[in-house]
Amino acid sequence: MLDAVTLDQLRTFIAAAETGSFSAAGRQLGRAQSVVSQALANLEAQLGVQLFDRSTRKPTLTVVGHELLSDAKQVACDMDRFKARAKGIAGGLEPELNVVAHVFLPTSVLTAAVGAFQQQFPRTPLRISVEGMGAVIEPVLEGQSSFGIRAPLFTEHPELTNEHLMTVPYLMVAAPEHPLARFGRPIPRSELMQHVQLVLSDRSRLTSKTDMGVLSRKTWRLSDLGAKHAFLKAGLGWGGMPAYAVEADLASGELVVLELEEARANSFISLSAVYRTDTPPGPAGRWLLDELKRAAGSRSSRAATFVPS
Repeated sequence: MLDAVTLDQLRTFIAAAETGSFSAAGRQLGRAQSVVSQALANLEAQLGVQLFDRSTRKPTLTVVGHELLSDAKQVACDMDRFKARAKGIAGGLEPELNVVAHVFLPTSVLTAAVGAFQQQFPRTPLRISVEGMGAVIEPVLEGQSSFGIRAPLFTEHPELTNEHLMTVPYLMVAAPEHPLARFGRPIPRSELMQHVQLVLSDRSRLTSKTDMGVLSRKTWRLSDLGAKHAFLKAGLGWGGMPAYAVEADLASGELVVLELEEARANSFISLSAVYRTDTPPGPAGRWLLDELKRAAGSRSSRAATFVPS
């Protein structure tokens, strides 16, 4: 008998409990009082319990009715979510959104955009991974991510569409006690090659054998930007970092900017959104991408121009 319980019966039960009478529930639902009364009697018979005490002028919830009311509301609410999600999927809303972000994307930009996304799409699961180099491009090409945020790499790939997001200043830095920090003049490549350069490792098959910005024959590879940052401050090597990540260290003197003969010390990294041209982001993905652009633009307008000494 329990399998025969319908959502309509539960909604009738909820309406009668909340309005305080079968007639008021009927008006709310657009039905005759007799139809409401019969629906509730059938529900009670199917459940094997009495939900309303009908001995008074107005039916009142029994103890069991009170206990089951919250469950009925939860079932109705879950069904509403189920129908809304199905409607969204049928209309093109992604059942889940996967995004891969470049390690140089400022956390503040990502956090602001994701926070807004949570408010706009509270029922859409979001999966975000942070990678570098080709590890951003690979899941996009393979259709595992709706879009990625990449640095200048595969910019002319025939299967990909790019949309500019923001530009991030990129600095070559070292701890003040590092030999390169005390070199005293623009550092030639021959000198850089004598010291360990800290480099982010690439976990992609696409670019695992490609080195970008590697100037030393001595390298330590790290998979985490935070670890690289810590190693730099510890004087374990020299290397490049996004300016926003080291501004406080430069101000405090824990790191210094290296002046290189090759114009790399004061360069910029352009970050762009990238997605497959044949499968562009759906409504949720498009919304998040636009929100990332807004958050990036807002951050850029607030940030003062950073000029290292």
